Amino acid sequence: MTTRILLADDQDDIRSGFRLILDSQPDMAVVGEASDGETAVALARELQPDVVLADIRMPRMDGLEVTRQLAPTTRVVVVTTFDLDDYVHTALRNGACGFLLKRSGPTLLIEAVRAAMAGDTLISPQITVRLLSRLSAVPSPAATETAGPAPVPAPAPAEPAASRTAPGAEPAAANPLTERELEIARLVARGLTNAEIAEALFISAGTAKTHIANIQAKLAARNRVGIAAWVWEHGLAGGADSA
Repeated sequence: MTTRILLADDQDDIRSGFRLILDSQPDMAVVGEASDGETAVALARELQPDVVLADIRMPRMDGLEVTRQLAPTTRVVVVTTFDLDDYVHTALRNGACGFLLKRSGPTLLIEAVRAAMAGDTLISPQITVRLLSRLSAVPSPAATETAGPAPVPAPAPAEPAASRTAPGAEPAAANPLTERELEIARLVARGLTNAEIAEALFISAGTAKTHIANIQAKLAARNRVGIAAWVWEHGLAGGADSA
């Protein structure tokens, strides 16, 4: 079955680039393009695409309002240059199936469309890392009332303590990854691409991709965002700066 996609962006070159990427997939086809929000809504209602990729800052109607109008019946993935928490929250509140930064690259663009079709929500790893790291630093209300602003460990108290030992000493149930896989998972949690991971670890991008596929299988993670979430939930970020 072919996934039918509508592109909404006021920049011709962006739409052309997205079309080349998506039309290269055997199960995807771009069925329409819009350069402003009002046209996007009208075309979506006319063409009934499976997924709409919508920029935020467009003339006549912004992508957040496009999302609000279309989301009840159409899957909308917001794709934008602007890495702002307010935009993320508003887009998701309006019903977006994903929030992707344009600089994330073609692989994540394709993955975002597939995730939307599968009923998942894909958020750019850079944004997810920031939101997760902030969440992990916020104490629960009960802890705030009784002990002030001290950090609260992640759920399952025994796991964070174990996870702070050397990777090789962690119980297999708590951490099914090899030392190398854990190293790569931490880099994924920092929002690095395959090429950046390969450069950091002096391996090929193909090897990095293979490791990430193995990590996803071991963690039952649907995508890179799932890997990042697992790292933060288990207190394994290693103090890396991910903001």
